[in-house]
Amino acid sequence: MTTTVDIARAGPERTTRPRTLARPSARGTAAGLVALALQAAAVWSFADLRLNVATFVDGVGNAADFASRTFPLDFPPMAELLALSGQTLAIVVCATLLSSLISVPVAVLAASNTALGASSRYGARAVVVLARAVPDVVLAIVFFRLFGFGGLTGVLAMGLHSIGMIGKLYADAVEQIDEGPRTAIRAAGGSRFQQLVSGVLPQVLPSFVATSLHRLDINLRVSVVLGFVGVGGLGQAIADSLRTLDYQRGIALASVVFGLCVAVEIVSGGIRTALIGRSEDRRRVRVRRRPVPSAGRISPPWTFARVRRAVYWLITALVVAASIWGAELSPGQLVRGIAEFGPTLALFLPPETGGILPELLSELLVTVQIALAATLIGAVLSLPVGALAAANVAPSPLVAKFFRGVVLLVRGVPELVLAIVFVVITGLGPVAGALALGVGSVGLLGKLVADSLEEVDRGKERALRATGASRVQVFFAATLPQAAPAFVAHVLYQLDTNIRSATLLGLVGAGGIGYYLLNASRVLEFGVVTTVLLLTFAVVLVVELLAVWLRRLLR
Repeated sequence: MTTTVDIARAGPERTTRPRTLARPSARGTAAGLVALALQAAAVWSFADLRLNVATFVDGVGNAADFASRTFPLDFPPMAELLALSGQTLAIVVCATLLSSLISVPVAVLAASNTALGASSRYGARAVVVLARAVPDVVLAIVFFRLFGFGGLTGVLAMGLHSIGMIGKLYADAVEQIDEGPRTAIRAAGGSRFQQLVSGVLPQVLPSFVATSLHRLDINLRVSVVLGFVGVGGLGQAIADSLRTLDYQRGIALASVVFGLCVAVEIVSGGIRTALIGRSEDRRRVRVRRRPVPSAGRISPPWTFARVRRAVYWLITALVVAASIWGAELSPGQLVRGIAEFGPTLALFLPPETGGILPELLSELLVTVQIALAATLIGAVLSLPVGALAAANVAPSPLVAKFFRGVVLLVRGVPELVLAIVFVVITGLGPVAGALALGVGSVGLLGKLVADSLEEVDRGKERALRATGASRVQVFFAATLPQAAPAFVAHVLYQLDTNIRSATLLGLVGAGGIGYYLLNASRVLEFGVVTTVLLLTFAVVLVVELLAVWLRRLLR
């Protein structure tokens, strides 16, 4: 039985046609099939890696033995601990500063509204993608050959790799500016540089600072990984302790890294919130509080807000200066390394297989399996955790704050430290890597899920609640459907991140191609390092393109 609807009320004749269900588009069908294929691959990876209850039962004894060999923790003397922590923070700050400075021109050239042309835009975008695809540990191996042990290797490795994330987010911020101020400056005869400095930079500066602070959190966790390839600080001290099976000292140092990560996350999160809130209310505050300049005054008066900004900039300058000194960056070391760049690059070319290409391809598949299984674990766990951390879903504000704290604590633990713990409990292999990345994914995905749930249209929730619907009914009928597209996009981003991270966890025996990468660098088979890099780059590029395509369809 069909019904008819009026479709031509304004015409001289009233026509009707059958009401039918909308047919799904070909692109939507393709996206659905790809999403189902990824889900099936994740389930298959989970089963093939033997992530089951028996694995955990078998590891109970190892967990008890590990605990007995770890506690009580053995912290180094306070002076040594402060020196290691200071060196780590100095390297991380310098790396983040380097990437931020380089990302500004890259973002300007990559943004559609400020690019010099199509060639500059695509070229800058290619730089961003390449920087994201090359693992920072590979960059650290290359720079270790150039500069040896020390902070310079870590600064360059983390700094150049961070351009992939910071450059992309900077470019997105530039594309979202209000074009009014820039157009006014151009109409007044301002040059392109003046348009950027006066019309673009003031609008994007809060977003730039917030992005750099977020990357600072990430680089602090990455510094632990780079400690296994010669970068100094807490990461190298942890690596040295674990190589000698000194778990008391190694886990003690790891707990210090955890505390630093949480502290930096809290401080940078507060700064980001203040900056974003201040930028949103800037126009209203300026209109209400703008002082009337006195006759003959050229510069603005020293109000409390101006003094506060000056103090912030002074503190920032002091922190940067102390970090450059604490990282022990040597201009002479940099010059000598640049002079050796050509001969060092020749060591990595041409790519070689070392007679183990089948093993490399097999371990590459294991790396992808680890990433898929970890993403599945993270998605399943982060949905309830993120829902309870969302203010509009949690039963009470206290519950939301508690689970926000849980997410923060999980984010503070570096994945490499989790991998080491799971390697000891479950043994060497991909199980440890999948579990480490799965637990680590809860930190990022849980936060993104909570934010997405809080950003939905509250009107639909109130409408259902007014009809007498329960909290659970409101969640599944109004809140979750609105946040579902964002959740899928977040999962795809997490998969992209986990593939890169899975490569690195092989450094500690957590399965995948990372073990061959580290082993090849230790025995000086740099051609094999290049082959591993190319294989990893190809997989990351395919996942990146697939994720971009799916996210575009979900908009």
